[in-house]
Amino acid sequence: MAMYNDKVMDHFMNPHNVGEIQGADGSGTYGSPVCGDMMKIDIKVENDVIKDAKFKTFGCGSAIASSSVATDMIIGLTIDEALAVTNKQIIDELGGLPAIKIHCSVLADHAIKSAIYDYAQKNGKTYKGLEGFDPNADEDEHGCEV
Repeated sequence: MAMYNDKVMDHFMNPHNVGEIQGADGSGTYGSPVCGDMMKIDIKVENDVIKDAKFKTFGCGSAIASSSVATDMIIGLTIDEALAVTNKQIIDELGGLPAIKIHCSVLADHAIKSAIYDYAQKNGKTYKGLEGFDPNADEDEHGCEV
């Protein structure tokens, strides 16, 4: 049986929303110190709705696929709705990930929250979904296996 399903492979081979947003309203970078995967997500926000999202990811196929599907998922959502997106929802949207690659969805989840945190800081806004969130928290507990 293949390690990755067709949807994961499609998002890896043909990722959506790759790149950067010049003048992004929020930008969040997150990575795993254990395996070196790094993910950056930029968002463009109008009236508290995410109008665009782009990503740049240095990592494995699962990290790229997670970034691709996560940005697809948040475009068009309000900030509060995007903050409610979980790594489990990202996995479900991908149709599953191997257990050893679950951390990739956690990276995407954290990068989204980091981008929204940056947006909130720049605009003096607070969101319930960011309560207790630390964009600089280590990701040790979700590290990669090599």
